Amino acid sequence: MLINLLGDAGALAFAGLAVGIVFGVAAQKSQFCLRAATVEVAEGGAGPRLAVWLIAFLSALSLVQASVALDWLELSGTRAIASTGSISGALIGGVMFGTGMVLARGCASRLLVLASCGNLRALVTGLVLTLVAQAAFTGVLSPAREKLAGIWVVPGGEARDLSVIAGFPTAVYAISAMAGLLLAIAFAYRQNVTVTGILSAAGVGGAVAFGWLMTSAIAQSSFEIVPVLSVTFTGPATDTLMALVAERNVELSFGIGLVPGVAAGAAASAFLSGDWGIERFGADTPMERYLVGAVLMGFGAMLAGGCAVGAGLSGGSALSLTAWIAAFSMWIGAIATHRLIKRLPALQRP
Repeated sequence: MLINLLGDAGALAFAGLAVGIVFGVAAQKSQFCLRAATVEVAEGGAGPRLAVWLIAFLSALSLVQASVALDWLELSGTRAIASTGSISGALIGGVMFGTGMVLARGCASRLLVLASCGNLRALVTGLVLTLVAQAAFTGVLSPAREKLAGIWVVPGGEARDLSVIAGFPTAVYAISAMAGLLLAIAFAYRQNVTVTGILSAAGVGGAVAFGWLMTSAIAQSSFEIVPVLSVTFTGPATDTLMALVAERNVELSFGIGLVPGVAAGAAASAFLSGDWGIERFGADTPMERYLVGAVLMGFGAMLAGGCAVGAGLSGGSALSLTAWIAAFSMWIGAIATHRLIKRLPALQRP
């Protein structure tokens, strides 16, 4: 029905917009942030930020794998599984991204949410991140990215599918993730995370599953080849920016709908809760640190094959080998960077 009204591209853009609004509201309400979770772990503790991240991740994983087990979703043909991947890119790019998000005080998704809530630091940092990502994808930095990615590649298909590598039935992954989700919710209660925070964190993961299911439904109903994908930010952000500045007519896609959807959802949520407000660079928020972080994240995301959400939640929920390696590397890079900053007094300013 949606395809008949809007066409394939219009249906994908509408799906992106709907998924983006859900993600934006949920991320703003829960304060979902991978950087904040890694900082808690780096400081030797486990607190509410880690609990929120775990609920989001396990919600996405359990919902997506349950959909696969019920034959509602087929992921073997998606880019996260079927295309050639890079283990070296996931390792190096993941560490770069993790380092960058600590320096910039937020990953790509968090920067978009913060910018939508009036944070001008996040807006400037996000724009730089997007420009560097585009340079790494098709511009002057692309040869370096391709060289690093080519060090260790893995063919698409079973070699990149963790569900095949591990060899368990899909239901095992879904049930295990659901059990982990219950433990994460119990942990969140112990950390005094509110019911709203818990539900919103689950909403972040739900948005990822929603994205997979929506694009899959469109792909099954279309006579054209339609990509099945979900929430990610670096690629869609570059597509959106380039479309706005270089094209007279914007070509509709899932990503073109996703980015403004997240911005609208987060902004509306912030306005209604009274959290919207202008924030600028200051003496305690040096621009140079944010810009270095943006450069590392922009290049790192393109090298790793996704950002903290694209690889960590969307690719992770699809059980993509390279996505899990990239997400793990982001954690390592972020924890190591935070600990290094704590040891160097000159870098301890926020």
